[in-house]
Amino acid sequence: MHSQQICAFAASRALCHPLFVCAKAEALSDRAVTVQPSRAGSCQGFVVSLCLGAPLKRLKWAEAAMHGPVSGHCRDGGAVSTPWLFSSPKISCCCQHLISFIYIWINPSPELTSGFLSRLTFWWFTSFAILGYKKPLEEKDLWSLNEDDISKNIVQKLSREWDKEKKSNHALNHVGDGPEEAEVLIRDKRHSRKPSFLKALMRTFGPYFLIGSFFKLIQDLLSFVNPQLLSVLISFIKNKDAPAWWGFLIAALMFTCAVLQTLMLHQHFQYCFVTGMRLRTGITGVIYRKSLVITNSAKRSSTVGEIVNLMSVDAQRFMDLVAFLNMLWSAPLQTCLALYFLWQALGPSVLAGVAVMVLLIPFNSAVAIKTRAFQVRYQQRKKASSETEAVALTTFAVYVLVDEKNILDAEKAFVSLSLFNILKFPLTMLPQVISNIAQTSVSLKRIQQFLSHDELDPNCVEREVIAPGREISVVLRGADAEPCFLHSINLLVPSGALVAVVGHVGCGKSSLVSALLGEMEKLEGEVAVKGSVAYVPQQAWIQNATLKDNILFGQAPNEQKYQNVLEACALKTDLEVLPGGDHTEIGEKGINLSGGQRQRVSLARAVFSSSDIYLLDDPLSAVDSHVAKHIFDQVIGPDGVLKGKTRILVTHGIGFLPQVDHIVVLADGKISEMGSYQELLKQNKAFAEFLRNYALDENIEEDELTSTVLLFLLMEEEEVLLAEDTLSIHTDLADNEPVTNEVRKQFLRQLSVISSEGGECPNKMSTKRRVGEKKPAEPPVPRRNPNEKLIQAETAEVGTVKLTVFWQYMKAVSPVISLIICFLYCCQNAASIGANVWLSDWTNEPVINGTQHNTSMRIGVYAALGLLQGFIVFVSSFTLAMGGINAARKLHAALLENKFHTPQSFYDTTPTGRVINRFSKDIFVIDEVIPPTILMFLGTFFNSLSTMIVIIASTPLFTVVIVPLAVLYFFVQRFYVATSRQLKRLESVSRSPIYSHFSETISGTSVIRAYRREKSFIDISDLKVDENQKSYYPSIMSNRWLGIRVEFVGNCVVLFAALFAVIGKSSLNAGLVGLSVSYALQVTLALNWMVRTTSDLETNIVAVERIKEYSETETEAPWIIEDKRPPADWPSRGELEFVSYSVRYRKGLDLVLKDLNLRVHGGEKIGIVGRTGAGKSSMTLCLFRILEAVKGEIRIDGVRISEIGLHDLRSRLTIIPQDPVLFSGTLRMNLDPFNKYSDEEVWKALELSHLKRFVSSQPSMLEFECSEGGENLSVGQRQLVCLARALLRKTRILILDEATAAIDLETDDLIQMTIRTQFEDCTVLTIAHRLNTIMDYTRILVLDNGTIAEFDTPTNLIASKGIFYSMAKDAGLA
Repeated sequence: MHSQQICAFAASRALCHPLFVCAKAEALSDRAVTVQPSRAGSCQGFVVSLCLGAPLKRLKWAEAAMHGPVSGHCRDGGAVSTPWLFSSPKISCCCQHLISFIYIWINPSPELTSGFLSRLTFWWFTSFAILGYKKPLEEKDLWSLNEDDISKNIVQKLSREWDKEKKSNHALNHVGDGPEEAEVLIRDKRHSRKPSFLKALMRTFGPYFLIGSFFKLIQDLLSFVNPQLLSVLISFIKNKDAPAWWGFLIAALMFTCAVLQTLMLHQHFQYCFVTGMRLRTGITGVIYRKSLVITNSAKRSSTVGEIVNLMSVDAQRFMDLVAFLNMLWSAPLQTCLALYFLWQALGPSVLAGVAVMVLLIPFNSAVAIKTRAFQVRYQQRKKASSETEAVALTTFAVYVLVDEKNILDAEKAFVSLSLFNILKFPLTMLPQVISNIAQTSVSLKRIQQFLSHDELDPNCVEREVIAPGREISVVLRGADAEPCFLHSINLLVPSGALVAVVGHVGCGKSSLVSALLGEMEKLEGEVAVKGSVAYVPQQAWIQNATLKDNILFGQAPNEQKYQNVLEACALKTDLEVLPGGDHTEIGEKGINLSGGQRQRVSLARAVFSSSDIYLLDDPLSAVDSHVAKHIFDQVIGPDGVLKGKTRILVTHGIGFLPQVDHIVVLADGKISEMGSYQELLKQNKAFAEFLRNYALDENIEEDELTSTVLLFLLMEEEEVLLAEDTLSIHTDLADNEPVTNEVRKQFLRQLSVISSEGGECPNKMSTKRRVGEKKPAEPPVPRRNPNEKLIQAETAEVGTVKLTVFWQYMKAVSPVISLIICFLYCCQNAASIGANVWLSDWTNEPVINGTQHNTSMRIGVYAALGLLQGFIVFVSSFTLAMGGINAARKLHAALLENKFHTPQSFYDTTPTGRVINRFSKDIFVIDEVIPPTILMFLGTFFNSLSTMIVIIASTPLFTVVIVPLAVLYFFVQRFYVATSRQLKRLESVSRSPIYSHFSETISGTSVIRAYRREKSFIDISDLKVDENQKSYYPSIMSNRWLGIRVEFVGNCVVLFAALFAVIGKSSLNAGLVGLSVSYALQVTLALNWMVRTTSDLETNIVAVERIKEYSETETEAPWIIEDKRPPADWPSRGELEFVSYSVRYRKGLDLVLKDLNLRVHGGEKIGIVGRTGAGKSSMTLCLFRILEAVKGEIRIDGVRISEIGLHDLRSRLTIIPQDPVLFSGTLRMNLDPFNKYSDEEVWKALELSHLKRFVSSQPSMLEFECSEGGENLSVGQRQLVCLARALLRKTRILILDEATAAIDLETDDLIQMTIRTQFEDCTVLTIAHRLNTIMDYTRILVLDNGTIAEFDTPTNLIASKGIFYSMAKDAGLA
């Protein structure tokens, strides 16, 4: 299409929009399109100027438009920019037409401009097949999708129909309020009470699909013409006086009919497969959109994995079904027509054959459905041929036995045989389609159930009406939420106020924030929020994108503001240590950031959004105390960046409470107290009591460095402090860390990305890594190329599949069984040829006195050969099925085994989507696709071979044409296989991002909804689906292209078989001609399926290749080393010794621990402290051997840990991690997965971890279902579950990883007490940032830059005035 036309078209599409954008776009051969917008006042419409004469290339910024602003560089150095053009929501809607329009016209499919014949024969695809043959296809070679196939358009149509369906149903179900009417409705079966998703699908995709059905009807009718022509040909051969032209005409007619049939069949398939593709797109899009609006309780009813399955497996089922759905009416039609023609040839004897067929159908369907369960469905395809033999045998036997005068001549036998052959396909497919329908109906139910889940009420939070001067008003009398009920809540927040929400673990603090976001089910009352909202969740949600993109979150970039935000959120220092600065790619779920960094990025995103209202759910618990203070002062507090905005801060830290405007105290879902800090102290209720206990208790040892909290409390009791003191206290506070309980409670220990930079300044952000969590994803110094990605793009293999992959699969099946299967196939085909040659010979038997002799002998041998063939088919299919199951089991076991033993670093750099893809799609292919493909391949290969043998034996002249036909066939096959295989690989690679993005979205729905970003996330998802369909669409076309060309070769075989029969008429008998041409008529299908299955085998065997790749990744040391197993009671003393121990994270990186020598006696309590990057976490990682030593060794009770199995080592140590880990299942399973402990012991552990009250209040008690990741427990409760788990295991060595940050102060004190009493005789290693938790420990280990700086008792260390003294002084403890 010419550029001017594009401009005109674009302008006309956009005239309706009241915004004028002049965009200059350059589209040079391999340069990105650059768009420079400019605004003008009065004009309307878009003008796009494209460089004339330059080929249109892929739209580099199409994706950018979806993601928000991006900038990059072309290969030749020119800049690519997508400025505010697509960032502004107003403009983005105007641009939608233009984007979808340009998206289609960049590298458009030649199909759009091709003529009638080109479309009929798929000639337009040839250039692509040649390109695929010349070089491995890449993503940039793919055409854009046609407008009708774009996700956005398809999903809109489907959503519209589904909404109509829901509305009409809603109307039906709510006819009136009277009980009588409801009863009538229930009785009236015609009105289904649930909206039907099937109807919506049919209305959306039905009309297009019906065009395909029409082509199928024509093809079905044409398929019966050739048997009739065969009958005419045999009569011609018998009649020695018939003119030759008559024979040539018959041959030409047979050829023409076969070609027409081919063209019709492929038009039918084209429509069916495109419908299937659209179905998958539509279902995927509808599920994605639904997942953004379902309620949290609905979301919890199914795990992320189950929802992803709806997208991958269930949507795929629809796609597979649609291709052969027409068989439901086509099979009965073909059967009836075949029976009609057979009756004409053989009379009533056909009924005997019909009886056999009818008896076999229910048997087949039952077997089809059953074998699906046993995965032995592969037998069906071959069984059909045995059934046809059985039907033919019965019919012929009855025909000749009923009446002596019934003579089986060539015409009757071979015309009947070719009619029986036509019956094969419907007989094979019908049971399979029925079993597919059974499966798809299950999928339909699942999808419909998901789509019918409750949605969040968009109006549950009132956005407009609100008291003047107030920004948030909450009047709740029972908002239902798990695990808390909020009830009787009355709250008004003035504009610009800073409100703190405090309370015990699980009292409903996060639920209150959720209620303000509209994430709760509101039972009664009102919630009103005026203005835009920014939300910082308790557990930060980070996308797999660059750090900058995570902060901008789709907003237009503003460098000045961005830098200010980084400064305020204390991210500047982190950017210095990240390898690519703010362009560093963050792994899935933020794995290469520490907990504190993730939380600060999440906060920066909120600050950058410049919203009116900020809901901050405990953002300070994940950061160090000095950082917490910095953030409070610079961002949240009265003088922070957000001053003047309305802020609701959930916190456990009491250090900041004096500076907030209002405090809301929650208890059991109700507001127990509310007011300013002074008011609450004056009321002298529980909260004031709590403050006095904690704040005073902590600050007894302090001298003049009094904390703010203490200051306020003392003012309450003895107001004698002078103004100067107050001032000096504030000055002190500016330089030092706040020393409230906050200090102690506050830090979540950080994890190190960089472990070699020991910083001295208190503002240095901690980048230490969590124990047992993640290996560092990026090396420290030197700074690497900022564009180097953490998560590498998934690579697709190129070129031919290596023979080793086939050998790998054969080994999994077992080489002996593989040989047996091939031998059985040879035998089966020999029996089949034998039976047909025998039939041909029988038809040539002379007729004496109107009858044939030896009839019973003829029937006997024919039956014996048929039965033998049936028996061999059964044995070979069964052997192959069992071999296939066996192979799948072996490959899956090897993959699972490897993934359980894979080191942590692999998961840091590999998105979960990829691993899931291997376990779901690739295992499914090995399980259910490869065995039937092999079966089909062997069947069609031997079938084609036997056809050639029979035709050459009958008409030796045929050898002349076999060579050119074989060459043509070979070329078409090579072109096709090269293209198809690569398309399949590209399709696999582009599938993973859809699921990765989907699971990321599900985990971040509340954040996406809070920032109102649903639209752009839907756009990104649509784009990813489109990218996937871009490689799937050409692969459908390649099958059609191939089919037509290969079937043309088959049709030529028919033509030459008939021609040579006509030429050699004098020397041939009718039986041989019948045999040869009836075989030729079958060959078309066999040849077509043979290429298809060769290609399917090559493309699907890629699954073995992909699984093999992931089964052979590097593994950790063995889990158990039999001859080195430690004693059963090891470690009995709990002694630890590091001997000249050095370690690094990965090869090529600096040492993180250098030459450590230390000894810990059994039962000692050791505190490990040090600045960021000192190597604290590395030390604990070494104990679990997540990092392996470079030199030196660790001994526990004298045993070298490097010599024993990992399982023996790890099972004897206990860690309470920073991020609590829970699995979906019962609470009891989470505490005691192997059922080692009695209920009494479990309850005792719950009591000691202060969870007993919560668990006993649940109706199912220990059987309480934890949802995925423990989402239905608060973060604090999850920490307590981990503590209870540790109390149950009670090993001799316990490692604590700042495990109590998400817990309120009272519970925390009780827990510290529990740890001191319950683990009294154990060796405890605590990594501490808050020094007052470890001041009473036996000894303190101070690490500095990977070496031991100090190691002594706390009193000695303070006396020696070293590093520990300075740290304690900073914390106000010395």
